[in-house]
Amino acid sequence: MLQIKSKYKIAKRLGAGIFEQTQTQKFALSEARSKATKTPRGRRGGSDYGRQLLEKQRLRFTYGLSERQLSNYAEEAFSQPNPPAALHKALEMRADNAAYRAGIATTRRAARQIVSHGHITVNGKRITIPSYKVHKGDVIAVREGSRTSSLFTRLTDPEEASKGTKSAWIVLDAPLMKAEVVEEPTYTPAESGIDYSTVFEFYSR
Repeated sequence: MLQIKSKYKIAKRLGAGIFEQTQTQKFALSEARSKATKTPRGRRGGSDYGRQLLEKQRLRFTYGLSERQLSNYAEEAFSQPNPPAALHKALEMRADNAAYRAGIATTRRAARQIVSHGHITVNGKRITIPSYKVHKGDVIAVREGSRTSSLFTRLTDPEEASKGTKSAWIVLDAPLMKAEVVEEPTYTPAESGIDYSTVFEFYSR
């Protein structure tokens, strides 16, 4: 697990959006001060390779993947008619990300932990693998024995539950602590914030 100091260093290089902890006004002000006091010495990542590497790293840290995991996802997606859309769909429909997108967990890191610890079921079956692939029509729920845990009490408070991340492709029923995958996620470059084509350029070298 990355230490928080390391996350700040990584976010300064790859962008604040890759970690929840760096999506704050304090970090933004710190980054602005840092840029203002730096003497220009050339743009890091200005080469094609540097640009591709940075984008690949942004994607990897955003979803909390190992190098091997992302490489495997990219290899599989590259065989599809639309590789960027295929890679985006594969990453979004991981069980941990689905729990995050539904609002069951407030961060991807938290979602990964609750899945790993067996707090989540898919269609009534307990899962412990964050990369478990969900499909349209699947129901993701908090396991019956975990519903009284402090991890999920916010779902019983309408105001708190409304603060969770929501996506159109997965619909949360907060009082029942479950969400249904109503459609497949679609890839829109402007919304995803990731340039998948650049990532594939890296892996095509």
